[in-house]
Amino acid sequence: MYKSYLTKAEAEKAYEGGWESPQGKHTTRVLVQDWRDHVPQDCIAVDAACEGNPGNMEYRGVDLASGQVIFHVGPLAEGTNNIGEFLAIVHALALLSKQNNTKTTIVTDSKTAISWVRRKLANTKLTWNSRNEPVRQLLIRAQKWLQENPHYPNPIVKWETEKWGEIPADFGRK
Repeated sequence: MYKSYLTKAEAEKAYEGGWESPQGKHTTRVLVQDWRDHVPQDCIAVDAACEGNPGNMEYRGVDLASGQVIFHVGPLAEGTNNIGEFLAIVHALALLSKQNNTKTTIVTDSKTAISWVRRKLANTKLTWNSRNEPVRQLLIRAQKWLQENPHYPNPIVKWETEKWGEIPADFGRK
């Protein structure tokens, strides 16, 4: 089991105290590397959640500096987590583009979504049907946006979950 802390001091204090999980079976590994040393606070963290694969999918973006949710879409029927992660990145890029915001970094914990954004194509094998048509329409729109805006200025950075704990946009359903 893992737990992250906002500061190294908090993590060290917890580690010394021998924190145990609510189940009382596992001792947590304390993550002491602070993400603030590696990621600018002027960021949007994005993440997706999916109950099943496919299943009810949702995604959101969170302002790292304030912790406020900037956007939240879903749940939508019969999506996948990878599609949600991809849509979250493109949603953040499009939002920042409308604001003429060229500095803000986007962080995601999904290597797959980053690769799909770079290729401007979601490489999903999802079978389309009437229930997930809204997901398909969002995917078409996102891919079109990427093709029409190939040179977005915002960096997309991989969130290092192993070092920093869960991304702040995480839905907490693991």
